[in-house]
Amino acid sequence: MILLVYSNQDTAGTNIARCILKRQVFTASNQTCHSRTVYTTNINQQLVTLVAITDEAVNAQNLPESFPNSSLIIFLSRHSSQSGKPTLSVHTPGNFAEAKLGGLADTLSVSPANAMHIALKALNQQKQQRNLCYEVSYECTHHGPSLNVPTMFVELGSTPTQWRDLHASDAVAQAVLEMIGSLNESSVPAVVGIGGPHYNQKFTKMALNNEAAFGHIVPKHAVSLLNIELLSQCIQKTAEKTSCVILDWKGIKSQDKPGLLSLLKETDLFVKKV
Repeated sequence: MILLVYSNQDTAGTNIARCILKRQVFTASNQTCHSRTVYTTNINQQLVTLVAITDEAVNAQNLPESFPNSSLIIFLSRHSSQSGKPTLSVHTPGNFAEAKLGGLADTLSVSPANAMHIALKALNQQKQQRNLCYEVSYECTHHGPSLNVPTMFVELGSTPTQWRDLHASDAVAQAVLEMIGSLNESSVPAVVGIGGPHYNQKFTKMALNNEAAFGHIVPKHAVSLLNIELLSQCIQKTAEKTSCVILDWKGIKSQDKPGLLSLLKETDLFVKKV
């Protein structure tokens, strides 16, 4: 079962969910979550469930207990940034250090690299077809929840202006539905990305060119936090078999490079610098 989740505290998530309900026929089920009706549909012979939660998505640590058959969890969410740049983004949740914004300390979610790759491409296609003045990008792994189920966020941002943009909300909704309908069609190798900024355009470009499907992305500021346990999580908590680690070499601090290379030698993965 694919689980679509949004918070009723989240304007963008709510708008995306409403657009999904306009585009796809869902049926009210007998199940409720947080006293709200749970809706279901079938897409490409897959059961898809849509649920609203009352808390913020980053705090949905116990959600899988209510939906134990989930094979993929997709959070429909707003994105916030100080720059305020209009953005359509995807990422996996998890924490490389303490849990400042939901989830568990030093614990990553399982990353659905291929699903995120398909979603990224679908968002980019919607941007082009609709002439949206939005940047499409991967984000690094950050914030909660930390789930043992393949989990991803699809976000619309970065200010209330974009959260209320129904044209962009519908673009995200269509991209999500297209992604669900073509989940088994990606054959791009899954990789771990390390280095660079929060929005890594090098990795985004590689994915859009079908060179790699990124799962966990470790940003520049978190490289110094890596140890063999966290690196192993990046590899093992990728839904697909990870083929290599790609380094944004210029996006890694000089003082962090020796320790990182030493850690990578402890894995059997191919390492590529870009």
